[in-house]
Formats: sequence, C-alpha cells, structure tokens
Amino acid sequence: MIDIKEALDEVILDIKSEIKNTQIKTIRQANYNLMNLYFNIGKILNEKSKYGNNFIKKVSIAIKLDYPSIKGFSERNLKRMKRFYLEYRDLGEKVPQAVAQLPWGHNILLFEKIKDKKIRKTYIDATLENGWSRNTLDFQIRSDYHKRVGNSINNFKMVLDNKSDLVNNVLKDPYIFDFISIDNDFKEKDLEKNMIQKIRDVILELGDGFSFVGNQYKLTLEGKDYYLDMLFYHLKLKCYVVVELKMTEFKPEYAGKMNFYLSLVDDKLKNKNDNPTIGLILCKDKNKLTVQYALKNIEKPIGVSSFRLANYLPSEKDLNLFIK
Repeated sequence: MIDIKEALDEVILDIKSEIKNTQIKTIRQANYNLMNLYFNIGKILNEKSKYGNNFIKKVSIAIKLDYPSIKGFSERNLKRMKRFYLEYRDLGEKVPQAVAQLPWGHNILLFEKIKDKKIRKTYIDATLENGWSRNTLDFQIRSDYHKRVGNSINNFKMVLDNKSDLVNNVLKDPYIFDFISIDNDFKEKDLEKNMIQKIRDVILELGDGFSFVGNQYKLTLEGKDYYLDMLFYHLKLKCYVVVELKMTEFKPEYAGKMNFYLSLVDDKLKNKNDNPTIGLILCKDKNKLTVQYALKNIEKPIGVSSFRLANYLPSEKDLNLFIK
C-alpha cells in the first residue's frame, strides 16, 4: 500500500515532468516562430533590394525608434536576415523545419561558414541530434566533422549486415582531442588519465549516445584478470563499446586482442536485449591496407581510427636543452 508521502513524491515528479516538457515545447515553438519571422523579414528586404544597402540602415533605425526595447534589428542583423532568406527561399515559403529548430546564432554560423548546402545539412542534422552548442558547432565545422564522420576503417559490412551503416556513422576518423595537451614522451596511461579527467569533453567528441561505464574495466576469465582501457555503452545502438588506446601506429595484433575483449564483454556483460559489442581502436596512425587485412577474418565488429591531440607540450628533457 502506497503511503501519503510516496504518493506526494510521485505526483510532484509527474508535475515537474509536465512543466519541463511544456517549457521545452514553448522554447522550441518560440524559436520556430522567430526563425520564420527573420525569414519573412529577409524576404521583405530582398524585395526592396533595388534601394541599396543604405536602405537597410534606414530600416534598422526606424525599427529601433518604434521598438526601442527589442534587440536583434541592427543593420548587420537585418542583412543577415536577407541572406537567411536567400539561402533557403528555393525550399518554400517558410524556413525548412530542421533549420527553424536551430537558434539564430547557429544558423548564422552555418550559412556564413558553409556554402555547400548538402554539407550544411550534415551539420544541421548533427547539431539537432547531438545538441551542440554554438561553440561546439563552430569547432566541428573547423575540424571538418563532415569528412571525419563515418570514416573509420572497419569490418562492419562483413559482420553487421543491415546495421553496418548505422554503426559506421557513429564513428569518426580522426578523433580530435584538442583539449588534451601532454608531452612528447607520453604513454598510453597518460592519455587515458587525461581522457578520464576530461571525460565530458571526450564523450562530446565521441558523439551523442555514448555513456561512460569505466576505465581499466576488469573482466576475469579462469582466474586471470583483463583490463579494458575504456568501456562505454551506446544508448542509441544499445550495445557496449570497448575503446583501446594505442600510442603507436596500428599493428595487426591489436585486432586480435580487441576481438578477445569483445568476446569477453559479450559473454559476461551483454544481456539478451543488447546488440553485439563494438570495438574502437584509437591509434596515433594507421596504414589502411594493414588494418583491412587485420580485420578481414575477425568475427566481432571493430573500427580503427586515428586521433589528434593539442600541440604536444615539450618534455622535461626538451626544456633542459633550452635551459642549457
């Protein structure tokens, strides 16, 4: 029998959930309306293009006089609204729904930085899926996200059949961990330590859906312990993801070791509702043909990607050279 306190707690949680959901819907609808407002203003300004840019300046001044408390109608922003309209007018009388879901700052970044509309759509979809902030979107554009996503070398088509494309588009190559700076003499444990310290940034770079389970995750087989560098669970793929860090160029034996780890995880952690565990080997470098041959007869799904760090800090030995 539920007592009054439990019933009260349940009701409060339900009400909070309803309030939060309504707030989210209200914010999204407000943003949608604002993007369509800017689109329509851009259309109006474009129809008066024959009067020149000085005309837009006069429009800005007039709007500010009539609506002094409302921001966003500077000459510069009005010109952006006109550009916004020109970018998407060929798609209909309203701004595309996906575009309308993005904040204005995101949209400005997209149409100013990315000219190719097909590439731009990749970033629009990824922003909506991953919830990127404007700064994150800017970083992803500068780091050529569209060239990196789905670019790992893997055996997914051979072992995952119809799910291969879905899994492939979760992985990237290379991964850019520019928030990690370590010296030239770093070892695997140093990289792992830095990644754990900045695990939220690591997950952001890995992508939406990754949930951190643990590092140096211990699995035991017949009395012998084995340790996984990093273990994640992917909420959308519904599977574990084992990440192994290698400070050298890819070697064929890495694939065999990863295959063994994936078998362990599938046997000891995976439940009946989980999909097969995926392995991701992160190396400083790799030879494509070597990786392909190493994965050729592997039964478990494995991807191999390189990684980049921030400019390495000089080692103590290097600093001593300058001191001398």
